[in-house]
Amino acid sequence: MSRKCEICGKGQTSGNTVSHSNRHSRRKWNANIQTVRVEENGTVVKKNVCTRCIRSGKVTRAL
Repeated sequence: MSRKCEICGKGQTSGNTVSHSNRHSRRKWNANIQTVRVEENGTVVKKNVCTRCIRSGKVTRAL
């Protein structure tokens, strides 16, 4: 499953995890991507969508 929202394009971001002794090591934050059945042009399609797009109503879910 891809780590990118098919609606808004939100994906993985990277940065550092910083310990108490201020040592830095690279890490990544994954977007909360869910596979959702979406109604698109009268047909039902499965899409990878972030939870922000689901919650805000940018996607109409199929029943």
